[in-house]
Amino acid sequence: MKIAQIQMHVCDDKRQNIRRACELIRKAAEEPIDMAILPEMFCCPYDNGCFRRYGEAVGGEAQQALSALAKELGIYLVGGSVPELADGKVYNTAFVFDPQGSTVAKHRKVHLFDIDVAGGQRFMESDTLSAGDGITTFSTPWGVMGLCICFDLRFEELARLMTLRGAKVLIVPAAFNMTTGPAHWELLFRQRAVDNQVFTVGTSPARDTAAGYVAYGNSIVCDPWGGVVSRCGAEESVAVTELALSRIDEVRRQLPILSARRTDLYECRGLSDDEKYGKIHC
Repeated sequence: MKIAQIQMHVCDDKRQNIRRACELIRKAAEEPIDMAILPEMFCCPYDNGCFRRYGEAVGGEAQQALSALAKELGIYLVGGSVPELADGKVYNTAFVFDPQGSTVAKHRKVHLFDIDVAGGQRFMESDTLSAGDGITTFSTPWGVMGLCICFDLRFEELARLMTLRGAKVLIVPAAFNMTTGPAHWELLFRQRAVDNQVFTVGTSPARDTAAGYVAYGNSIVCDPWGGVVSRCGAEESVAVTELALSRIDEVRRQLPILSARRTDLYECRGLSDDEKYGKIHC
């Protein structure tokens, strides 16, 4: 399975961002690819003040352009994420289109990015965005794919549930920043790959040091052994990577982590609600 990661520069013009995304995907498709993946919030600045203003309902401008392009090129297209307007709320939503241009998956970011790191980044998505409540997987000719967005990857339970649904690849449009990126980006993608013995694919916007929110870049692919297969730098780029999916079964035969799980021990039996939900600190 050959994927193209579109690490694009994002500006403050929605239509220009859509045009640029389509240009870069067409460039990637000059050699045969099976899937293209855009970054989180590819069509607008990553800013609470922009999300509602740049938002669109289901079937909106960005989705129409990506649906048509997926059909034109005959590929699967993971449309990064866009601000989705629904029922008076704004969601951070990833749409997936198949080679016929049909929407085959939609993931609303489940875990909102509310952080305040001393001496580093402060950002409160919940000031504007609402959280989704679904675990998202979708089927392809190469197997089941899992889909989540950025901060979702920090929650190992979500990655495990996608894996238990059969996901061979965890696809993550993301926009880590210059505080969290250097510290945790590669670490998290390698760890989730090792935990679940899957491929992990993180696609970021390119870094723009003049932006209000500076993305880390470094779009990455990790294999089920935890190795880094591909990694971009900070600049705008298109990375095409072939995933050797047979590697998954090979690694699982060598290290039977999933089949050796002791689910009889993992349930929260006998714990108080405070203990279950991490409110007690040892």
